[in-house]
Amino acid sequence: MEFQIRKASKADLPGILEIVNHEIQHSASIYDYAERSLEQQTAWFQEKQNNHYPVWVAETKHQILGFGTYGIFRPKEGYKFCVEHSIYIHHEHQGKGIGKQMMTQLIRSAQEQNIHSMIAGIDASNQGSINFHKQFGFIETGTLKEVGFKFGKWLDLTFMQLTLPLSTTQHPH
Repeated sequence: MEFQIRKASKADLPGILEIVNHEIQHSASIYDYAERSLEQQTAWFQEKQNNHYPVWVAETKHQILGFGTYGIFRPKEGYKFCVEHSIYIHHEHQGKGIGKQMMTQLIRSAQEQNIHSMIAGIDASNQGSINFHKQFGFIETGTLKEVGFKFGKWLDLTFMQLTLPLSTTQHPH
């Protein structure tokens, strides 16, 4: 399947919203219960833009196949070199290499922005996502037990981390 990864625009938000709402309804990858509105997704996108966090989309023939982004890990200044990322692929297009290219793009973007650490928060039952992250060098750093509740059961959250090398010319400031 041919597709391109490019920076998202507001015109992509309905496609992103379709993916998000499917995940909310059918998976434990997003611990929300209610579907999001286009207004909520637009506010999310604007916040990413305002904070200089990228949103990338995978697209083919004007169809959004997936998206990836990252943002603030914790709201303290000392965490400014650490981000938490998300990648979501349309349920009909998973397993086609889109996620791998999206992760490669997110890592490249993080390095360009002088990010030192990327964090993934993954539902502990999602072994596929855990294995996917291991392919990129992420290591499991811990599991928080029963911190989420969805679909009538308690959910564990596994954290994974990738430490990015900084070049000799890059220094935190």
